[in-house]
Amino acid sequence: MTTNIEAAAERLLGAYAAGTPCEPVRDLIGTADEAYAVQERLTERWLTEGRRLAGRKIGLTSRAVQAQIGVDSPDFGMLFADMAVPDGDEIPAGAVLQPRAEAEVALVLEHDLTHERHTAADIIRATAFALPAIEVVGSRVRDWDITLADTVADNASSGMYALGNRPVPLADVDLRLCGMVMERRGEQVSTGNGAACLGHPLNAALWLADTLVRVGRPLRAGDTVLTGALGPVVPAAPGDVFEARIDGLGDVRVAFGRAESNGEES
Repeated sequence: MTTNIEAAAERLLGAYAAGTPCEPVRDLIGTADEAYAVQERLTERWLTEGRRLAGRKIGLTSRAVQAQIGVDSPDFGMLFADMAVPDGDEIPAGAVLQPRAEAEVALVLEHDLTHERHTAADIIRATAFALPAIEVVGSRVRDWDITLADTVADNASSGMYALGNRPVPLADVDLRLCGMVMERRGEQVSTGNGAACLGHPLNAALWLADTLVRVGRPLRAGDTVLTGALGPVVPAAPGDVFEARIDGLGDVRVAFGRAESNGEES
């Protein structure tokens, strides 16, 4: 099985390097544990290459999406510093394969979370502030033909992310009831609220904190946590501009660059 895990990791790394989606990796791995072993291989490779770990993302926080994939819990992936895009900036064409945008609540930590079992109070005490976020998910697997094993192995289909610039203390916002609206080029394309994320974004963060201690990569002070989508995920195309507004947190914006042709922007 170690050989299969290495082969799956190399297939995904090849897709990253070539900028071309690959076939699914579920022919090589089948369980969540094997998929996370592949993800860990990718993480180790990237850390060796000098990338800096900046946090984690939580996926599959929607009960409907969990039922669609046939799972009953979220998943997680790694966030690296070079995945962060300044608010309002542009993601170059091709930087994320098969991109899709989703609006989320981001938490930024000021204390480590290293207990075997955390409480909601632990999460609140460890959080410095919350921010609105747009996560741009992407898949190295052709046509998003994914199972749980495929997405987990592919770093939970991570791509890039943008954070708002106005930090908000948790005491100043109700993350469960906060409404979200996301627009694409001025047209409303996604709505939701904090309750869509496992009932409350802090529930997702609590699950993540406990899970990461068990796998030996606990959350640390300074980490950013993307807690999961508040509404439907929307495909993104070159030239698109997304803006998300979350009640109590403010707004965040990200654009997608157009492909170049013969050295000129099309």
